[in-house]
Amino acid sequence: MQKNRGTLLITGFLLLGFTLLTACNKQTVYNHYEHMLLSGWEKNDTVNFCIPDLSEGGNYTEELGLRINSEYPFMGLQLLIEQEILPSHAIRLDTLSCSLIDNQGNSKGQGLNYYQYVFPLTTINLNKGDRLRISVRHDMKREILPGISDIGFRLTKSN
Repeated sequence: MQKNRGTLLITGFLLLGFTLLTACNKQTVYNHYEHMLLSGWEKNDTVNFCIPDLSEGGNYTEELGLRINSEYPFMGLQLLIEQEILPSHAIRLDTLSCSLIDNQGNSKGQGLNYYQYVFPLTTINLNKGDRLRISVRHDMKREILPGISDIGFRLTKSN
């Protein structure tokens, strides 16, 4: 009994130490998902994210999150991402190619009924007081894409 308790205590300290070490590398500033209608994401529908004034300047890592289910009909997804940095009004345009399904038909995401994906976008240098407006829309030939449940954006401060 004492031996099991000691092993549990050591395991707990190791997990706590690992968590503290990984938490110190990046600081999440913004992490938000927008829900989509499962009936379909229309080509002219834009998903918008507004990141408020940053409390400090520096390098920030941007990631796009995506959740789909088995109703999504393609192996990949093309996204157009427009970012406006305020107050300078600098605009950045990106195209993101998301590979979702491998050649054997297996999801590359995590999950069972809904699959979660995270795609790195870029590292961007921002100033204290900057804010971001991000717009995401799909660039697929099909007008309506079923099976996309959520689109998210995460901004983390890099050390």
